[in-house]
Amino acid sequence: MERVTLRIPKQQIEEVEQMVETGQYPNRSEAIRSAVREMIDEQEPEGRESPTKRTWAKV
Repeated sequence: MERVTLRIPKQQIEEVEQMVETGQYPNRSEAIRSAVREMIDEQEPEGRESPTKRTWAKV
């Protein structure tokens, strides 16, 4: 597994921490890995994107 450093708004980290505290995820890293997996799974087959699909995070 590779280490990645990124910046995330404080409010979003607080929400992730809440999910960890309530037991939805064992830690922040697993919560973020889960979000990345979902993002990848939502992509159209063969890398084609729907014209209405947002490809960036809402901050």
